[in-house]
Amino acid sequence: MSRAAESSQLGGRGRRSARQLACATVVVVIVGLAAITLRAPQPTQPALWTDPVTNMEFVLIRPGSFQMGTPLYESQREQGETLHTVRLTRAFYLGRYEVTQGEWSKVMEENPAHFKDCGKRCPVESVSWTDVQEFLTRLNARSRSGFRLPTEAEWEFACRAGASEAFGRSSTLSSRDANIHGEYPYNAPKGSFRGRPTLVGYFAPNAWGLYDMSGNVWEWTGDAHCPYPPGPVTDPIGTCDSPHRVIRGGSWLFDGASARCGLRYTHRPQDDGYSLGLRLARD
Repeated sequence: MSRAAESSQLGGRGRRSARQLACATVVVVIVGLAAITLRAPQPTQPALWTDPVTNMEFVLIRPGSFQMGTPLYESQREQGETLHTVRLTRAFYLGRYEVTQGEWSKVMEENPAHFKDCGKRCPVESVSWTDVQEFLTRLNARSRSGFRLPTEAEWEFACRAGASEAFGRSSTLSSRDANIHGEYPYNAPKGSFRGRPTLVGYFAPNAWGLYDMSGNVWEWTGDAHCPYPPGPVTDPIGTCDSPHRVIRGGSWLFDGASARCGLRYTHRPQDDGYSLGLRLARD
């Protein structure tokens, strides 16, 4: 082979090598950019969110684990409050307040409350679980979707707000702390019996900025009244053949023990007493 031919062949190899190197460099750059994109920080969820249709305010509840139920030593504990570990893996929003008469009326165009004279900023009551399902259907159609009732586990997690006493960070409750039947407080002096709901937000919030998690009106949850599991669970939802739905939080008509974070109470889906209300969750 002549030197010219050999030089030409080597030059061809050199050009191919250069092209291969350039292609490899492009691939590395693309992969690098993809990696950078995958590592890019995602938008954070706001700690507070307001529904544009009703102006309901929601607090972001982040994932976590807690002891659901009550310890054996808790005063006036009931048999079904079996202590067990619950892990919640998904963040969700929970209403800062109970749903008010004004908010319900914006969606349903009627006010079913027994205490209408209490005003638009009082919690709606006299609503059944079935009524709430219609409210959710209409709200999700008019606003952003994802509104629902909290699960029983989500509700208790939010009520405890990172603590383990009967009322989150407190082991006592009187009518000065919440709207309960003041003649029957919990480990506290007797107080007044108001005989009706109070404005939402009238009392101090819990550690996570949620109001009236104890007292005022009972709050429907999405769960059927099912026995607690014997061991740890993740993201539990009460789905069984029980004819009753779980309500939480006590009310103006009930004693302090009923407002404990771990207390489970029930009603039939069609019941609509004048201390039955709700608080919404949103995915």
